[in-house]
Amino acid sequence: MNPILRNVLAVVTGWFVGSLVNMGLIRMGHTIFPIEGVDPNDMNALAEVLPNLEPKYFLFPFLAHALGALIGAVVAGLIAINNKMKFSLAIGGLFLLGGIAVNYILPGPRWFAVVDILLAYIPMAWIGGQIALKASKTN
Repeated sequence: MNPILRNVLAVVTGWFVGSLVNMGLIRMGHTIFPIEGVDPNDMNALAEVLPNLEPKYFLFPFLAHALGALIGAVVAGLIAINNKMKFSLAIGGLFLLGGIAVNYILPGPRWFAVVDILLAYIPMAWIGGQIALKASKTN
């Protein structure tokens, strides 16, 4: 396969798989910690209650963001022909942009926005890139 096409496929596949992980964990969080009287699909209702929720309600969103970036970065790094860390970090960058947008659209507590933006995306993508590099060296 053409290396450029394979690297593009790495980013698209990493983003897609990471997004599936993210969405699955968000849905699981709504099941485990339902917010009484709020439809999790109603963004306006969520925006109203988020600033006043207990920290337990932010566990699954953080895990979704962190593990989505991590798994997506591993997938991208494994598929990429070269510059595996760059492609893994690109996934972290894409997820970071999404995280910033979500924190703007659904403003929660400031502490969560800071923790989420600083710890969930780029650091986890870097770890994912390291995993992909080690796995590539053993194959």
